[in-house]
Amino acid sequence: MLKYTNTDIVFQEIPDEVTLAVNLSGCPCHCPGCHSKYLWGNEGEPLTDEALDHLLASQPSGVSCVALMGGDAEPAEVDGIAARLKERHPKLKTAWYSGRSILAKEVNLDHLDYVKLGPYLSHLGPLKSPKTNQRLYLVQHRRDTEPGNANTLHDLTPHFWKKKN
Repeated sequence: MLKYTNTDIVFQEIPDEVTLAVNLSGCPCHCPGCHSKYLWGNEGEPLTDEALDHLLASQPSGVSCVALMGGDAEPAEVDGIAARLKERHPKLKTAWYSGRSILAKEVNLDHLDYVKLGPYLSHLGPLKSPKTNQRLYLVQHRRDTEPGNANTLHDLTPHFWKKKN
């Protein structure tokens, strides 16, 4: 079962969203230069539907997105939480920040609006660095019924790079 250690309201993780970031513990990635080493251990409280509802109820009413930060050890659990969030709170957007380079096969993009992929590599920098290996994608949902039409990922990463005047 996924556990969370803490939460925060963030404004820069997902463009144009007021995001409740839920920091999940038990990270197996152990990226060199990781700024969240406290998430490596299996610490915190279980992230149940009830716990998530309580976290949402205790936040300001302007929260528009929930970002699951981590959870790479249990991607099927991340998918289940995202699916239930969509069902229980249909107006909220969902995001997953994964330290893996490719999306886990257990994750259904129908349950996510955003996905960030890539380990943190300090020499390449975070999303705001044009050299970063990390990518933030907007999931563009396809609702047609024809075979071959699937959700696509639109890379938002360049939006984080500030232009120098």
